[in-house]
Amino acid sequence: MVTAFESVLSAETAPERTLAVVDGTQPEPVLDLFQEAFGSVGADLEFARTEPASDAETAVALIEDGEVVTTSPMEAVRNAVLLVNSDLYTSGLSGIDKFDAPDVLTELDDQVYTLRGFPESTKEKLLLIVMSRYIEARALEAGAGRLDAAFQELSRVTDEYGTERVYQRLADSGVEVHAYGLPDEDAPGPASIDGLRVHPGRDEHYRRSWFVVFSPSTPEADPAALLAVETDPSVWRSMWTYDPDTVRRIRRRIDRRFR
Repeated sequence: MVTAFESVLSAETAPERTLAVVDGTQPEPVLDLFQEAFGSVGADLEFARTEPASDAETAVALIEDGEVVTTSPMEAVRNAVLLVNSDLYTSGLSGIDKFDAPDVLTELDDQVYTLRGFPESTKEKLLLIVMSRYIEARALEAGAGRLDAAFQELSRVTDEYGTERVYQRLADSGVEVHAYGLPDEDAPGPASIDGLRVHPGRDEHYRRSWFVVFSPSTPEADPAALLAVETDPSVWRSMWTYDPDTVRRIRRRIDRRFR
Protein backbone atom coordinates (compact mmCIF):
# COMPACT_ATOMS: atom_id res chain seq x y z
CA MET A 1 0.00 0.00 0.00
CA VAL A 2 1.23 3.50 -0.76
CA THR A 3 1.74 4.74 2.79
CA ALA A 4 0.45 8.27 2.22
CA PHE A 5 -3.05 6.91 1.57
CA GLU A 6 -3.11 3.74 3.65
CA SER A 7 -5.28 5.13 6.43
CA VAL A 8 -7.78 6.66 3.98
CA LEU A 9 -8.24 3.38 2.09
CA SER A 10 -8.49 1.40 5.32
CA ALA A 11 -11.56 3.31 6.47
CA GLU A 12 -15.01 2.61 5.08
CA THR A 13 -18.33 4.16 6.07
CA ALA A 14 -20.69 2.91 3.36
CA PRO A 15 -24.00 1.27 4.31
CA GLU A 16 -25.16 -2.12 3.06
CA ARG A 17 -25.95 -1.67 -0.64
CA THR A 18 -27.80 -3.41 -3.46
CA LEU A 19 -27.86 -2.59 -7.16
CA ALA A 20 -31.11 -3.79 -8.73
CA VAL A 21 -31.88 -3.90 -12.45
CA VAL A 22 -35.64 -3.51 -12.66
CA ASP A 23 -36.98 -5.02 -15.89
CA GLY A 24 -36.82 -8.42 -17.47
CA THR A 25 -36.44 -7.23 -21.06
CA GLN A 26 -32.68 -6.55 -21.12
CA PRO A 27 -30.70 -8.91 -23.38
CA GLU A 28 -28.53 -11.37 -21.48
CA PRO A 29 -25.28 -9.90 -22.92
CA VAL A 30 -26.17 -6.50 -21.40
CA LEU A 31 -26.82 -8.09 -18.00
CA ASP A 32 -23.52 -9.98 -18.31
CA LEU A 33 -21.71 -6.69 -18.95
CA PHE A 34 -23.46 -5.16 -15.95
CA GLN A 35 -22.29 -8.09 -13.82
CA GLU A 36 -18.72 -7.65 -15.10
CA ALA A 37 -18.67 -3.89 -14.46
CA PHE A 38 -20.36 -3.78 -11.05
CA GLY A 39 -19.69 -7.24 -9.66
CA SER A 40 -16.65 -6.06 -7.70
CA VAL A 41 -18.10 -2.96 -6.03
CA GLY A 42 -19.26 -4.74 -2.91
CA ALA A 43 -22.97 -4.30 -3.53
CA ASP A 44 -25.40 -7.16 -3.93
CA LEU A 45 -26.67 -7.41 -7.50
CA GLU A 46 -30.30 -8.21 -8.24
CA PHE A 47 -32.09 -8.62 -11.55
CA ALA A 48 -35.83 -8.18 -11.11
CA ARG A 49 -37.70 -9.98 -13.86
CA THR A 50 -40.83 -7.94 -14.46
CA GLU A 51 -43.22 -7.24 -17.28
CA PRO A 52 -43.18 -3.43 -17.51
CA ALA A 53 -45.60 -1.31 -19.49
CA SER A 54 -44.61 -0.83 -23.11
CA ASP A 55 -43.44 2.74 -22.48
CA ALA A 56 -41.50 1.92 -19.31
CA GLU A 57 -37.74 2.27 -19.30
CA THR A 58 -35.40 -0.22 -17.69
CA ALA A 59 -33.95 1.30 -14.52
CA VAL A 60 -31.08 0.53 -12.20
CA ALA A 61 -31.79 1.28 -8.55
CA LEU A 62 -29.27 1.80 -5.77
CA ILE A 63 -30.68 0.53 -2.48
CA GLU A 64 -29.08 1.34 0.88
CA ASP A 65 -30.26 -0.36 4.06
CA GLY A 66 -33.45 -1.35 2.28
CA GLU A 67 -34.28 2.12 0.93
CA VAL A 68 -33.98 3.25 -2.71
CA VAL A 69 -31.65 6.25 -2.68
CA THR A 70 -31.32 6.87 -6.42
CA THR A 71 -32.09 5.38 -9.82
CA SER A 72 -30.60 5.68 -13.30
CA PRO A 73 -31.99 4.64 -16.67
CA MET A 74 -30.22 1.55 -17.96
CA GLU A 75 -29.54 3.55 -21.13
CA ALA A 76 -27.36 5.95 -19.13
CA VAL A 77 -25.41 3.05 -17.61
CA ARG A 78 -24.98 1.43 -21.03
CA ASN A 79 -23.75 4.67 -22.62
CA ALA A 80 -21.33 5.53 -19.82
CA VAL A 81 -19.94 2.09 -19.00
CA LEU A 82 -21.38 -1.06 -20.49
CA LEU A 83 -21.23 -0.48 -24.25
CA VAL A 84 -18.08 1.69 -24.38
CA ASN A 85 -14.40 1.36 -23.58
CA SER A 86 -11.83 3.80 -22.22
CA ASP A 87 -11.16 5.19 -25.71
CA LEU A 88 -14.45 7.09 -25.49
CA TYR A 89 -12.93 9.21 -22.73
CA THR A 90 -9.25 9.32 -23.72
CA SER A 91 -9.73 9.91 -27.46
CA GLY A 92 -11.90 12.99 -27.01
CA LEU A 93 -15.01 11.50 -28.61
CA SER A 94 -16.96 12.25 -25.44
CA GLY A 95 -16.71 15.96 -24.67
CA ILE A 96 -16.60 17.04 -21.03
CA ASP A 97 -19.60 19.33 -21.60
CA LYS A 98 -21.74 16.38 -22.69
CA PHE A 99 -20.47 14.02 -19.99
CA ASP A 100 -23.07 12.69 -17.57
CA ALA A 101 -22.14 9.92 -15.14
CA PRO A 102 -25.07 7.76 -13.97
CA ASP A 103 -26.23 8.49 -10.42
CA VAL A 104 -26.10 4.82 -9.41
CA LEU A 105 -22.34 4.96 -9.99
CA THR A 106 -21.55 8.35 -8.50
CA GLU A 107 -23.53 7.51 -5.35
CA LEU A 108 -21.40 4.44 -4.59
CA ASP A 109 -19.20 6.68 -2.48
CA ASP A 110 -17.22 6.10 0.74
CA GLN A 111 -16.70 2.43 -0.04
CA VAL A 112 -13.35 0.76 -0.79
CA TYR A 113 -13.20 -1.33 -3.97
CA THR A 114 -10.63 -3.56 -5.60
CA LEU A 115 -11.03 -3.04 -9.36
CA ARG A 116 -9.07 -4.66 -12.17
CA GLY A 117 -7.94 -3.37 -15.52
CA PHE A 118 -7.21 -5.07 -18.83
CA PRO A 119 -6.70 -7.99 -19.47
CA GLU A 120 -8.40 -9.27 -16.31
CA SER A 121 -11.41 -7.02 -16.86
CA THR A 122 -12.48 -4.62 -19.58
CA LYS A 123 -15.08 -2.86 -17.41
CA GLU A 124 -14.01 -2.57 -13.76
CA LYS A 125 -11.26 0.05 -14.28
CA LEU A 126 -13.65 2.00 -16.51
CA LEU A 127 -15.63 2.89 -13.37
CA LEU A 128 -12.57 4.82 -12.14
CA ILE A 129 -12.18 6.59 -15.48
CA VAL A 130 -15.83 7.64 -15.45
CA MET A 131 -15.51 8.94 -11.89
CA SER A 132 -12.35 10.86 -12.81
CA ARG A 133 -14.21 12.64 -15.61
CA TYR A 134 -17.13 13.27 -13.26
CA ILE A 135 -14.92 15.08 -10.75
CA GLU A 136 -13.10 16.99 -13.49
CA ALA A 137 -16.46 18.12 -14.88
CA ARG A 138 -17.53 19.22 -11.39
CA ALA A 139 -14.38 21.35 -11.09
CA LEU A 140 -14.89 22.87 -14.54
CA GLU A 141 -18.49 23.73 -13.73
CA ALA A 142 -17.42 25.44 -10.50
CA GLY A 143 -14.75 27.44 -12.36
CA ALA A 144 -12.77 28.02 -9.15
CA GLY A 145 -10.93 26.09 -6.47
CA ARG A 146 -8.12 23.57 -6.82
CA LEU A 147 -7.85 20.27 -8.69
CA ASP A 148 -5.05 17.78 -7.97
CA ALA A 149 -4.63 14.89 -10.41
CA ALA A 150 -2.08 12.05 -10.47
CA PHE A 151 -1.48 10.25 -13.77
CA GLN A 152 1.38 7.88 -12.86
CA GLU A 153 3.04 8.88 -16.14
CA LEU A 154 2.77 12.59 -16.92
CA SER A 155 2.91 11.89 -20.67
CA ARG A 156 -0.67 10.58 -20.46
CA VAL A 157 -1.95 14.13 -20.12
CA THR A 158 -0.96 15.00 -23.69
CA ASP A 159 -0.75 11.50 -25.23
CA GLU A 160 -4.49 11.07 -24.65
CA TYR A 161 -6.23 13.70 -26.76
CA GLY A 162 -9.41 13.70 -24.70
CA THR A 163 -7.45 14.10 -21.46
CA GLU A 164 -5.39 16.94 -22.96
CA ARG A 165 -8.55 18.79 -24.01
CA VAL A 166 -10.06 18.47 -20.53
CA TYR A 167 -6.94 19.69 -18.75
CA GLN A 168 -6.37 22.54 -21.15
CA ARG A 169 -9.91 23.73 -20.44
CA LEU A 170 -9.40 23.34 -16.71
CA ALA A 171 -6.12 25.26 -16.86
CA ASP A 172 -7.84 28.02 -18.86
CA SER A 173 -10.60 28.31 -16.26
CA GLY A 174 -10.33 29.80 -12.80
CA VAL A 175 -9.37 26.41 -11.34
CA GLU A 176 -5.84 25.97 -9.95
CA VAL A 177 -4.75 22.68 -11.54
CA HIS A 178 -1.86 20.49 -10.34
CA ALA A 179 -0.62 17.37 -12.19
CA TYR A 180 1.59 14.67 -10.63
CA GLY A 181 3.44 11.70 -12.08
CA LEU A 182 6.66 10.23 -13.44
CA PRO A 183 8.59 12.83 -15.48
CA ASP A 184 8.80 12.53 -19.24
CA GLU A 185 12.27 12.29 -20.72
CA ASP A 186 11.46 12.76 -24.39
CA ALA A 187 8.04 14.41 -24.41
CA PRO A 188 6.74 17.76 -23.17
CA GLY A 189 3.87 16.12 -21.33
CA PRO A 190 1.62 18.48 -19.36
CA ALA A 191 4.32 21.17 -19.32
CA SER A 192 3.02 22.11 -22.78
CA ILE A 193 -0.34 23.15 -21.27
CA ASP A 194 -0.21 26.78 -20.19
CA GLY A 195 -1.35 27.31 -16.62
CA LEU A 196 -0.96 23.68 -15.51
CA ARG A 197 1.30 23.25 -12.47
CA VAL A 198 3.41 20.10 -12.87
CA HIS A 199 4.92 18.08 -10.00
CA PRO A 200 7.20 15.26 -11.26
CA GLY A 201 8.53 12.49 -9.02
CA ARG A 202 9.86 8.94 -9.25
CA ASP A 203 9.09 7.11 -6.00
CA GLU A 204 6.26 4.64 -5.45
CA HIS A 205 3.77 7.37 -4.57
CA TYR A 206 4.08 8.75 -8.10
CA ARG A 207 4.29 5.34 -9.78
CA ARG A 208 1.29 3.75 -8.05
CA SER A 209 -1.13 6.59 -7.23
CA TRP A 210 -4.14 7.71 -9.21
CA PHE A 211 -6.20 10.52 -7.76
CA VAL A 212 -8.47 13.34 -8.86
CA VAL A 213 -9.24 15.69 -5.97
CA PHE A 214 -11.40 18.81 -6.25
CA SER A 215 -11.27 21.32 -3.41
CA PRO A 216 -13.73 24.17 -4.07
CA SER A 217 -13.01 27.71 -2.98
CA THR A 218 -16.64 28.67 -2.36
CA PRO A 219 -19.39 27.05 -0.27
CA GLU A 220 -21.63 26.88 -3.33
CA ALA A 221 -19.52 24.04 -4.79
CA ASP A 222 -19.09 20.62 -3.23
CA PRO A 223 -15.75 18.81 -2.80
CA ALA A 224 -15.05 15.45 -4.42
CA ALA A 225 -12.17 13.01 -4.61
CA LEU A 226 -11.28 9.78 -6.34
CA LEU A 227 -8.36 7.87 -4.85
CA ALA A 228 -6.82 4.66 -6.20
CA VAL A 229 -3.57 2.85 -5.45
CA GLU A 230 -2.17 0.15 -7.74
CA THR A 231 -1.54 -2.83 -5.45
CA ASP A 232 -0.62 -5.26 -8.25
CA PRO A 233 -0.20 -4.72 -12.00
CA SER A 234 -3.50 -3.21 -13.16
CA VAL A 235 -5.27 -3.93 -9.84
CA TRP A 236 -6.57 -0.89 -7.96
CA ARG A 237 -7.66 -0.43 -4.37
CA SER A 238 -9.92 2.57 -4.70
CA MET A 239 -12.74 4.77 -3.46
CA TRP A 240 -14.49 8.05 -4.20
CA THR A 241 -15.95 10.46 -1.72
CA TYR A 242 -17.71 13.81 -1.33
CA ASP A 243 -17.15 14.02 2.41
CA PRO A 244 -15.38 17.34 3.12
CA ASP A 245 -13.25 15.92 5.95
CA THR A 246 -12.07 12.98 3.84
CA VAL A 247 -11.30 15.22 0.87
CA ARG A 248 -9.24 17.47 3.16
CA ARG A 249 -7.36 14.44 4.52
CA ILE A 250 -6.44 13.35 1.00
CA ARG A 251 -5.40 16.90 0.09
CA ARG A 252 -3.15 17.16 3.16
CA ARG A 253 -1.42 13.92 2.22
CA ILE A 254 -0.86 15.19 -1.31
CA ASP A 255 0.62 18.43 0.02
CA ARG A 256 2.95 16.58 2.39
CA ARG A 257 4.11 13.75 0.10
CA PHE A 258 3.89 15.04 -3.48
CA ARG A 259 4.90 18.71 -3.23
